[in-house]
Amino acid sequence: MNQTSVALMGAIAGLTIFLGLPVARMRSVSARAKGFLNAVATGVLLFLVVEILGHANESVQSTLGGLHKGAVAPFVQLLAVYIAGLGVGLVGLVWFNRMFARRFVGERLRGPGAAVAAAAQPVPVARNLALMIATGLGLHNFSEGLAIGQSAGAGALALTGVLVIGFALHNVTEGFGIAAPMASDPQRPSWGFLALAGLIGGGPTFVGAVVGFNVVSSWAFVLFLALAAGALIYVINEMFGVCRRLGSPSLMASGLLAGFLIAFGTDLFLTFAGA
Repeated sequence: MNQTSVALMGAIAGLTIFLGLPVARMRSVSARAKGFLNAVATGVLLFLVVEILGHANESVQSTLGGLHKGAVAPFVQLLAVYIAGLGVGLVGLVWFNRMFARRFVGERLRGPGAAVAAAAQPVPVARNLALMIATGLGLHNFSEGLAIGQSAGAGALALTGVLVIGFALHNVTEGFGIAAPMASDPQRPSWGFLALAGLIGGGPTFVGAVVGFNVVSSWAFVLFLALAAGALIYVINEMFGVCRRLGSPSLMASGLLAGFLIAFGTDLFLTFAGA
């Protein structure tokens, strides 16, 4: 298998995220339904954090055995990468969101009556949150691309095909996760904005597949998993706020459970098919 084939498979696995994005333009939906959709999306993200941290933790823990033999450096290095990635992913999005919100408010305050308009729509706005979700998912999907590329580079073609199919199915639900906050925005997002969000969220799968085919590195794997986890933790906190505004606690709990189980189901399928 050559690099072009791997890149094509990475693109197929990642760009299915676009299938869930049109939900953002739906307007004939009640506030209660929107709250449930947001809760489902949050449940999907919760599962992804559990999955991501599980793989990252396993990679770091695998180096603990070396401590008994005096091999301290591999553990310390991976632990440092893990902490740095988690911190940058979380704090970096806080900083980015603050800068984005400040720019957004500044632009609105330049026009007549802008103070009233700015107060009418809370910051961060739905599209800002969607970009945060897309960024976190993009980091996560980069690691999925790495898995595709590394399995192809090792000659495990059957496993590579299973990974592509499984990740493609999973990314449809991730596209829904990006779109859900915008479904409650009075203004429909443009198709151009949805295309940008889709590329941010799904494009890294393509890039990761190419990188994984050519480079095998445990520290890079841990770094991108930790970055993704930190970013998604921040995003989930924001999503909880959206869910609380749009629905009741029972509705929110039901949506969280549904989203978590949907993501868990796709992960079970992927594991079973690859076993």
